[in-house]
Amino acid sequence: MTDLSDVWVYLNASPLLFLTLTLAAFQAGGWVYTRSGHKPFLNPVLTAVVLVVALLTLSGTTYESYFEGAQFVHFLLGPATVALAIPLYRQFDRVKRSAAALLTSILCGSLTAIGSAVGLGWLLGASRETLLALAPKSVTAPVAMGITEQLGGLPSLTAVLVILTGILGAVVGPIVLNLLKVKDWRARGLALGTASHGIGTARALQVNELAGAFSGLAMGLNALATAILLPVLWRWFF
Repeated sequence: MTDLSDVWVYLNASPLLFLTLTLAAFQAGGWVYTRSGHKPFLNPVLTAVVLVVALLTLSGTTYESYFEGAQFVHFLLGPATVALAIPLYRQFDRVKRSAAALLTSILCGSLTAIGSAVGLGWLLGASRETLLALAPKSVTAPVAMGITEQLGGLPSLTAVLVILTGILGAVVGPIVLNLLKVKDWRARGLALGTASHGIGTARALQVNELAGAFSGLAMGLNALATAILLPVLWRWFF
């Protein structure tokens, strides 16, 4: 045990340790997902999060220490988001033809995401800070954290809720859409991108390129709509 502890202390000092562990956890999640026949509840992101959290807990590693080594993955979030423009460009003609329905859907989706989260939180007696953290939960993390910070909430809590929302949407979203018999890939992509931002978009891209294109567009437009609507609605009602 002493030897193992010494080895962990040595590895823990390397900035590449947690980057490697993060990538390995995601690869393991992808392998499990594939072997399971693409079961929604074995989403690679969910599996990777569980593995990393378990490792950090068992080793007593703080999040700050983990992030110091794994922050390169965080840096790649920006380029990965921009890369979503590629499937969008390939499907641009279809997007143009659906512009009116798309914008209406995004507006309704943004208002529903804000209203349902804040409404349920208020009914359950959540504090003002918690309500602020809940309101932008369906927006991609950097934008959601910025909105919460500007309104006086807790960005760290928002980040956790955004990740949970994305994972839940990616896992449960396709099941709900199947139950509702939503078969149009444009509608399915819009729903996943609006409700569960980047993680939902990654799920949509795994299934269908058209769904991925509409999901990526929905993610961006929902972030813009929420950034504009939420501060106005918050001042009106709170």
